[in-house]
Amino acid sequence: MPLADAGDLSWNLAADLQGLFAYHFMVNAFRAGTIVAIAAALIGWFMVLRGESFVGHTLALVGFPGAAGATLLGVSATLGFFAFCIAAALIIALLPRGRAARGFSDESAVVGAVQAMALAGGFLFISLYHGLLIGVNALLFGSFLGVTDGQVLALLLLGITAPLGLAAIGRPLLFASIDADVAAAHGVPLRALSLLFLVLLGVAAAEASQITGTLLVFALLVVPPATAQLVTPNPLKSLALAVGLGLAITWAGLAASYYSDYPVGFFITSFAFAAYLLARLSQSRTAQSGRILRRRPAEAAA
Repeated sequence: MPLADAGDLSWNLAADLQGLFAYHFMVNAFRAGTIVAIAAALIGWFMVLRGESFVGHTLALVGFPGAAGATLLGVSATLGFFAFCIAAALIIALLPRGRAARGFSDESAVVGAVQAMALAGGFLFISLYHGLLIGVNALLFGSFLGVTDGQVLALLLLGITAPLGLAAIGRPLLFASIDADVAAAHGVPLRALSLLFLVLLGVAAAEASQITGTLLVFALLVVPPATAQLVTPNPLKSLALAVGLGLAITWAGLAASYYSDYPVGFFITSFAFAAYLLARLSQSRTAQSGRILRRRPAEAAA
């Protein structure tokens, strides 16, 4: 659902911006969105670099049974999001991984099994709950309606985990993400790094799920980092760009939802996809121009 009844846009941009912050729930929406966008961009950047987008998606889906189970027990859905996402991250990190018969890692099978069990548990909790189920849409597709000051504070405390955790393990994690074999030869503890990173990813997935819902978590956790990595290969510039894109997409999505009848998850996902598509098209055009420039000297020589 939208964040509020559709407002009336005018030609006075300053007045429209003021209207966004006229209600306290919108102030909290922007606060929570800012926290989540930053954490998701930072963790998501390493997730995309490491090729673990499927893991991030699975951890987001695990938030669904967590929130549904918490609702069934009469406790905070936010607590369920984080408890289940972090627990699933630990399970994925600690389960032994072998090699499939054709030489491929069976990690995707492990992650898929966790995802299937999580979804089954979520639907079981929903079926056992005898109250109103209008909150299911919020769990699946996200909502910022009714975000309290206490929830914003909880998100802030957990959101700080992302930059602090990455500051502690960032350099060896980057090394291991680029070339795991060389990193292992230099004594980098790959298994411990993977465990710590997956826990951070679980926290970020739980946070992002509360904006976009468990089904649309890719909008913040994957698309801004993937777009930034298309634009520049420089790690620091790419990280900064991912954060900037995440913030811009989140703020624009909240504003568009406030002044329309459509849900915030739709706008955030659409804006994120548009940014990625523009980056991909720009990269293709640049590569095509480079091929043409290389071809011309050869044609002239012939």
